[in-house]
Amino acid sequence: MAATAIEGKVQGKPLLDVRGLRKRYAGQDVVRDLTFAIRPGECFGIIGPNGAGKTTTIRLCLGLAQPDAGSIELMGHAVPKHARLARMHVGVVTQFDSLDPDFTVEENLLIYARYFGLRDAQTRPRIAGLLEFAGLQGKAHARIAELSGGMKRRLSLARALIHEPDIIFLDEPTTGLDPQARHLIWERLKSLLAVGKSILLTTHFMEEAERLCQRVLVMDHGRGLDDGAPFELIARHVEPDVIEMYGARVDEAQRLATAYAQRMERSGDTLFAYAGDGTPLVAAMQPLTNGLRILHRSANLEDVFLKLTGRQLRD
Repeated sequence: MAATAIEGKVQGKPLLDVRGLRKRYAGQDVVRDLTFAIRPGECFGIIGPNGAGKTTTIRLCLGLAQPDAGSIELMGHAVPKHARLARMHVGVVTQFDSLDPDFTVEENLLIYARYFGLRDAQTRPRIAGLLEFAGLQGKAHARIAELSGGMKRRLSLARALIHEPDIIFLDEPTTGLDPQARHLIWERLKSLLAVGKSILLTTHFMEEAERLCQRVLVMDHGRGLDDGAPFELIARHVEPDVIEMYGARVDEAQRLATAYAQRMERSGDTLFAYAGDGTPLVAAMQPLTNGLRILHRSANLEDVFLKLTGRQLRD
């Protein structure tokens, strides 16, 4: 695995340096021999199916679980030995919201800041800016139950920034959000990167990883399968053109496409044909268009994900 595929494009000592990480539960490797680093101003994404080991990796990096082998250095501190010191410089947005429903939006921010030794007098001047950042102006005195799902996720992000961390861990931050809320969070994350913050992002949204991440690690069964810039991964693993076909005549299309495609995959009634140039294949399908839907597109990170991890359903 190319653990530092574009090392040098982001300068500076790594804020997170993981080497040979291994974790076993019930005799099974959940994380095995994982190595990666995140530098200042970099968004590093980890993608993989359910059960790939993404959340366990985050827990290990934060010192919330004890590794069986390997080393972790976070913000210059050995983890888990000095995890508390390291976490003083880290913001965390977990998979599931942990906002306190008994408090208002403002009180959630104030109380969370106290965990980092911040006095209310230090925190209050930051709240208005954070709420504006999260698109929650006018919600300071609202109860958590009054917020939509998207508002809660944006508040979780604002809360993670209350102590001005250098690196933010985001575990599937936009799962369950509508497109408008997702795009707003993407814009906010880009603005954090623009001012030099670093991000560790796990996500099931391949578009999210392509838009935000300078480097992406594809993970499955606890192992890192490959990593690099999204465009590098696409060029390394997938043919440039993808033609998706589905409909009543997909069996005919599959027989006809064998003469033009470099590779084909079938998922239910959908055929995926991969080629260096898909134009001749699309032209050959024209007699079947009455009963066949055709989408001709460029390869993307989802194609890489499915090639490396398979199309089978994961629980």
